Amino acid sequence: QVQLVESGGGLVQAGGSLILSCAASERTFTIYLMGWFRQAPGKEREFVAATSWNGRSTYYAESLKGRFTISKDNAKNAVYLQMNSLKPEDTAVYYCAAARKWSAFSETMRGKYDDWGQGTQVTVSS
Repeated sequence: QVQLVESGGGLVQAGGSLILSCAASERTFTIYLMGWFRQAPGKEREFVAATSWNGRSTYYAESLKGRFTISKDNAKNAVYLQMNSLKPEDTAVYYCAAARKWSAFSETMRGKYDDWGQGTQVTVSS
């Protein structure tokens, strides 16, 4: 199991930006996909973005394309989520996730991922 630790959350005004970071506890050669999900109060956890470990493929929730960007730093075993033009509806706990075992789930589905971080709170004020 890989430990994932998110950071970078906080309170920001609408229209502002935040960068979330997710650090893996150790280098692993089995992670092939890293993703970000979010969960707002009273709602299901939803897909935000994902990137292959080699960085060649990225995936985004359609509604967030153009505002959110996922990137990674292999040397630091870290993945980032740049969030721009934030809106109050972006308020949620953001979770980092890692996929190590192949499955038939798509990259946008929770079942694809084996390990999860504890989450970091993002609050966007209007």
